[in-house]
Amino acid sequence: MSPLHKATTVAERYDQARHYARDDRLPPDAPHPQPTSAWPAENVRLLERYHAWLLSSGTSPSTVDFIYVPMAGHVLGLHLKPHAQLDLDLDLERALDYVKAKQVSAQWLKMCRNALAKFRLFLSQERGVIPTPNCINSVKRYQQGLPAWLCRELERYQQVMQSHWRLARVNEQTRRFWLGHVRLWRWLLDHYTITAIQNLKRQHLMDYVDHQLRAGYAVSTINGDLRNFHAFLLFLQDNDQAIPQALLRVPSLKQPDRLPKFLTDEQVRQLRDDFEQRIMQAHYPTQKRDALLDRAAFYLLWQGGLRLGEVEDLQLEDLDLENRKLTVRQGKGMKDRTVFLTETAVQAMKKYLAVRGLGPSSHVFLYRNQPVHKDLIRSRLKLAGARVGVKVHPHRLRHTCATQLLNAGCRVTSIQKFLGHKRLNSTMIYARAHDKTVADDYYRAMTEIENRLAVADAVPVSDPDVNDLLALVEELQKSTLNERQIQVVQTLHTRIVSLPWHTTNLMPVQLGSSIPSPAIANQ
Repeated sequence: MSPLHKATTVAERYDQARHYARDDRLPPDAPHPQPTSAWPAENVRLLERYHAWLLSSGTSPSTVDFIYVPMAGHVLGLHLKPHAQLDLDLDLERALDYVKAKQVSAQWLKMCRNALAKFRLFLSQERGVIPTPNCINSVKRYQQGLPAWLCRELERYQQVMQSHWRLARVNEQTRRFWLGHVRLWRWLLDHYTITAIQNLKRQHLMDYVDHQLRAGYAVSTINGDLRNFHAFLLFLQDNDQAIPQALLRVPSLKQPDRLPKFLTDEQVRQLRDDFEQRIMQAHYPTQKRDALLDRAAFYLLWQGGLRLGEVEDLQLEDLDLENRKLTVRQGKGMKDRTVFLTETAVQAMKKYLAVRGLGPSSHVFLYRNQPVHKDLIRSRLKLAGARVGVKVHPHRLRHTCATQLLNAGCRVTSIQKFLGHKRLNSTMIYARAHDKTVADDYYRAMTEIENRLAVADAVPVSDPDVNDLLALVEELQKSTLNERQIQVVQTLHTRIVSLPWHTTNLMPVQLGSSIPSPAIANQ
């Protein structure tokens, strides 16, 4: 057994790791981390909390003991001051310099750098600071080369649009906003002299559409650029700017009215069984925790019909598992809604929450002590689909949920509220994709029609009326007819076509071709 495993406290484990460190490679004047006995007492307690924080996320105990805790201990051992006074950049970098001085391998140095990043995250959370991405630099990148007057108006428009964005989506939506506007504007500025909105002409936009089509851009992408441009012009018009009306009447391209794709019951079963199997086969706490997370997210996407962003933003206080429901806060359109859960989904959530661990916020789904990113859920779901041969992504599970509810007889208005659709037409698209009720009605009605035809087909050929008519037609066909006879034949013809002939041999009889005209009969 490793000496580290014999220690009873985290402080003892660090002291033993420090004792076995290869400090003989250090230069004579290099600083050495001090043992925990020289630390402020609050720093020792901090290391204990850090150890528990790491394990709560499902991190491997060996990784915690041999990499994460030693690097955190080096930081605290090199700076004998309360941890609240640590500089999260300079002081942590000094610990990395200590490791570099021992001439370790590049791979070990990389692991130590990652360990320091983890400790920096923990210290930030201890101080109540949650690092968030900064979108200012990305906005400046999109603005490069654009005239100041255009950037100024787009910034004003962004501020208005931002009031409709969820707080968790501000950075992402900001990047999407600028990307969705500058593509068209850059093309216009490159091809025409435009110093103000009034310089634009309708033909400029039509030329842009033609160019993008030749370049191979999708119709949906081009229409998206036109929609963004049109909305921006309406914003300027509402702010008392004169906008040429011709610019507001640029038609969008015709797009295919595609149906949503959904999974069959068998495909859903394969995915479900794969998630269950991954849990059963997990050998380590980290694997088991990740597998439980994957399964819980899968049930919310499939049986709950949640959007991927709604799963990502879900908070602990929004769960009501005892009553088998949860609340989606500020979903699409900034609307709240209640989502009901099956008992299977509830149990999947409870088992995940038992190993969820600690994080900087009350987000339900955490990964490595941070709120899970939607890209992680998406990629893990795609991997599960690849394992069983099913092409799947998060929104396809939402389509599947709606389709299955509709086919099970759930009222479309209930599905509309459950999914959070603003318009009923958005829900009715699933009926177009695959409505088992419509299919059942069709097959039932068609079976009834075929049964009626089968009864008509059963008219026996030996029917006296049929035989008499057949004999008359055959006799008349052999004779030269006058006008009176022609009238009689026409009357017989009317009677014949009114009878069910599907199983008789009379259909091939060509009456018209056997009846000479009156002129011929009188010759």
